Amino acid sequence: MPPHTASSVLVEIVIDDVEGAVVAEREGADRVELCADLGQGGTTPSIGMIRQVLARVARVGVQVMVRPRGGDFVYDEDEVAVMVEDARAIRDLAASARVRVGIVTGALTAEGAVDEQTVARIVQAAQPVPVTFHKAIDDAADLDAAYAGLARLGVERVLTSGGAPTAAQGADALARLAAAPFGPAVLAGGGVRPHNVGALLASAPVREVHLRAQSPSLRGDGTLRTDPETVRAAVEAARS
Repeated sequence: MPPHTASSVLVEIVIDDVEGAVVAEREGADRVELCADLGQGGTTPSIGMIRQVLARVARVGVQVMVRPRGGDFVYDEDEVAVMVEDARAIRDLAASARVRVGIVTGALTAEGAVDEQTVARIVQAAQPVPVTFHKAIDDAADLDAAYAGLARLGVERVLTSGGAPTAAQGADALARLAAAPFGPAVLAGGGVRPHNVGALLASAPVREVHLRAQSPSLRGDGTLRTDPETVRAAVEAARS
C-alpha cells in the first residue's frame, strides 16, 4: 500500500461495527467515522461499540458520531443534553485511547443557521477532543456563513458536499471553502467512490475524503459489511 505522505489525501471510511474498523485499518485508511444506524445517516454508537473499536485499532483515527436520532438537525433541549453527555463520555474514553479520537456532530436552528449555542456546548464538553461538524452544514441556508461561524466556534473540520447532493456537484463550493485562509479543514463527502476520487481532487483542492465502503454481507441476511477492496481502491486513488 502506498504510504501516506504530506502531499497525499487522507481517507476516512464510514463504519458501523468493529469488523469495519479492522478492515479499514488493514487496507490503509487513515481514519474511520463510527456510527450506528447508517440507514438514518448515522447516529451515536453505544459505549460498548466505541470501547471495542478503540481496543482493536492501533493506527487509524476514530471519529465518533454524536447524533441522538435520524431526521433533521434541529434539536430540543432534552436532545441537546443527551448530545452533551455523549460528548463527555467519548472524551473520557479518548483519554486512554491509543489512537486519535474525535467527535462528529452538528445542529441547526429552525431558520437553517448553525445552532451556535448547541455546537459551543458540545465543543466545550468534548475538550480537548476535536469536533467535526457533519453534513448538516449542507442543509444550512447559507453555506459560507455557516462555515465562517464554525471557525469561530473552534470546530476542527467540516464534512460537506459543498451544499450539493454530491461532492462532485458541489466541487466549486468545496474549492472555495478549502481556499479560505482560516477555518476548519474541509472533508469532502457525499457520493464519493474510488472511481471518482481523482476527478473530485482535480476540481477541488481538498486534502481529506470521506466515503462508505460497504457491500452485502456474506451471511446473506441483507446486512452490509465494510468491503476491503473498496477501501483499498479508495486509498490507492487518493494516494495516486
